[in-house]
Amino acid sequence: MNRLSALKISLIAASSWSACAMAQEAPQEPQADEGAAIIVTGTRATGMQAAESAAPVQVFGEEALSHVGQPNLNQALTQMVPSFTAQTQGTDMSNFSLSARLRGLSPNHTLVMVNGKRRHGSAILQVIAGPFQGSAAPSIDLIPPDAVSRIEVLQDGAAAVYGTDAIAGAINMILKDDSEGGSFKVTGGQYYNSEGELFSASGNVGFKLGEDGFFNLTGFHRRQNYTSTGTGQVTMSDIDGNPYVPTAGTYPGSFGSTNNYYDPAWAGLDLNGINGGQAKSQLNLLFYNMGYDFGGVELYSFGDVSRRVGYAKQGYRPPNRICASTTDTSTCFGDTGTFGMVPQQKVEQKEYSFTVGAKGEFGGGWNYDVSTTYGYDQNKIWTIESAHRAMWIESYTAAQNDSSITPYTPTDAYDGGFKLSQLTNTLDIRKEFDVGMAEPLTLAFGGEYRRDTYEIVAGDFASTYKEGVQSFPGYKDVDAGKHSRSSKAGYINLIASPVEGWTIDLAGRYEDYSDFGDTTIGKITTRYDFSDAFAIRGTASTGFRAPTLAESFYSTVNVGPTSAVLQLPAGSPAAMLLGFNALRPEKSTNFSAGIVLRPAPKLAITIDGYYIKIKDRISATASLPAIQGGLPVAGAEDILAAIASTGLVLDTGLQTLGVASFTNLIDTETYGVDFSANYVVPLDFGKLNLSLNANYNKTKITDNKNTSLFSAQSESYIEDASPDYKIVAGINFASGPFSANLRQTFYGKTSILVRSALSAAAMNGQPLERDGVVKATGITDLELGYDFTDYVKFSIGANNLFDKRPEKPKLLSGVTVLPGQSPYENGATTWNSYYGHGAYGSAGGYYYARVDFKF
Repeated sequence: MNRLSALKISLIAASSWSACAMAQEAPQEPQADEGAAIIVTGTRATGMQAAESAAPVQVFGEEALSHVGQPNLNQALTQMVPSFTAQTQGTDMSNFSLSARLRGLSPNHTLVMVNGKRRHGSAILQVIAGPFQGSAAPSIDLIPPDAVSRIEVLQDGAAAVYGTDAIAGAINMILKDDSEGGSFKVTGGQYYNSEGELFSASGNVGFKLGEDGFFNLTGFHRRQNYTSTGTGQVTMSDIDGNPYVPTAGTYPGSFGSTNNYYDPAWAGLDLNGINGGQAKSQLNLLFYNMGYDFGGVELYSFGDVSRRVGYAKQGYRPPNRICASTTDTSTCFGDTGTFGMVPQQKVEQKEYSFTVGAKGEFGGGWNYDVSTTYGYDQNKIWTIESAHRAMWIESYTAAQNDSSITPYTPTDAYDGGFKLSQLTNTLDIRKEFDVGMAEPLTLAFGGEYRRDTYEIVAGDFASTYKEGVQSFPGYKDVDAGKHSRSSKAGYINLIASPVEGWTIDLAGRYEDYSDFGDTTIGKITTRYDFSDAFAIRGTASTGFRAPTLAESFYSTVNVGPTSAVLQLPAGSPAAMLLGFNALRPEKSTNFSAGIVLRPAPKLAITIDGYYIKIKDRISATASLPAIQGGLPVAGAEDILAAIASTGLVLDTGLQTLGVASFTNLIDTETYGVDFSANYVVPLDFGKLNLSLNANYNKTKITDNKNTSLFSAQSESYIEDASPDYKIVAGINFASGPFSANLRQTFYGKTSILVRSALSAAAMNGQPLERDGVVKATGITDLELGYDFTDYVKFSIGANNLFDKRPEKPKLLSGVTVLPGQSPYENGATTWNSYYGHGAYGSAGGYYYARVDFKF
């Protein structure tokens, strides 16, 4: 498919339908009042509207979800929920499991549910240093937007209600349950620079099962092409693309990445587009939701099966990398001596989940819901289009003495993989009692049993022999293993309205983990309505989160062309040498208070402040360097000893070498304010829906128990990597068949400490670490739609309409940067690449076309 074909499909489909469309106005669908939606998240009371909730719950229906250019719920939520921050791009495997977080906390602090049932996590652990490091949260990307009827976002601590990992809040995807009709849509898009071409097709259809049942099915297909970053390689040319030297030869101290050799034949290399950004991927999904009411007992089931295959470009290897002699390109493997090499990481993901349950009533008003949910995620990883340097050199050397031997290196290797499973059994009992209060007293209680498993699968011989193939060494036997835990929980919940307008919600929960012992946590929520126009509400709660199995046991080596960082499992012998003890659970305290205003018809305003304190927070460290700029750093002896104790063989010629792990070394406090205002303006010629949502959020480290292990760079990922504020202003206008949706998002600045790749001596007394800042900016999204008939709608739009990009790292000044070394403050080896830690993506503007069919 060429670069414009996805857009062409949408445009051709639209024109063919519009040609036969009747010249009449399509009737307008009623604009839903999301505040009037009946919610099931954050309360166990029945019939509760979002606007009446004692906890802050935002509801987003199909209409709101339909105006997002990229068919991805991560993107939809980040454009609508100010406290929600989605990961815009990943590195290596994180490309295939982009995470998101609420209120600046870890993705692991947000519970994701489908139809009120816990969703299994991702087998891929985010280990690349940054604000999303450590995430093993569920992949929201594996829930197709067309399967969702509405999304309920609880922005309040709810661990006492739902269990571990609901410290920041909960996101509940309510699936469609239509028993007739359906929809089909085709979307095509790409970035302004013609990269990242996307094509998706999605369909939803409902069927009636007998007289009292339904079966709703959604199919989803999406494929997306690569994006690139930067304009070339620091190792091969200067910032303008000019060769470093005119003649071949060795240049001591100048080209660490090419072993101090430069060949003028390399000067003509066209390296544009070789630096990988977004991965290439193809995703196929099937989601179902079904139920049947037998009269007093309803049986239900829902689930999905998905498969994703992706390819991520890895770091460029210079032309003399896979050579027996670095100064003789005739000894190199294949044509790598002329062109170099860009290995790729291939990931094949297979995921499925299913829930079966029954709910009904017994014994005069007692309601029950019993269910079993099983989820499974498997990821197999290969390195392709690569080479094994050690095997090539060894076989080439042997061939010089034995003509029967042919120099050899594998080009592909199976690196191993991950498997994750989660089995959850739940029982919920609820009854209402008339005890003479303003509303019946709700009593709810129940239990949960959960079993989690996590497995690292070892790679093949080629991936694990010595340093492995270039770009991604396989998981060795010392990394591999299967781990499991079980937990049991029981809860009780009382909801009372002592007088008219006053609600009190009390919840307590007991949890017992097979590996971390037991705990008891609680929550009190209250709301008082002074009138229909004014209410106050507040919550106080405690929480508990055990480390994920991946956080506890993940082990590997993350490598670049000239760098390696060992991820040491906390509590392992090597980690213990440096002081990384086994992980402990974290505990939290959450307070919130807010007001609800309805000063005029159709105008709803909510303001909620919050404070979250986490003790022994589980966080990943930045890399602790042992070698920087090719030279040992102060304190390198201990780190090198820990590395040596693992027995791992590393690539030669590394310019940067370090270790990282997970710790409980910090306590944090997070405070902020959520603001939401919505106003529907009735017009004689249509409707105008105005919205303004904002979040101010700040996280501070109140105690760092070891600043050597949890460095200032690690602290910056916690305190400064999320914007202090995010404001989303929306205008949704509809008149006859025409609709327009304009959204303006303002992001505050983000900043992390970045480290130069030069040695301390080369910096001439200047700091190695500096603030890498992405400035505050505004991002504009626009979508225009036209209903050709009651059943066909065509839309065009743009995300990031004005093509905003994050800042580029600054060039160092006042220091001597030799050819082949990075002149950037963050050590980047790519010329003119953008910072990747901003709250918005670095690929720039994205435009799209979409055709919606209803039947």
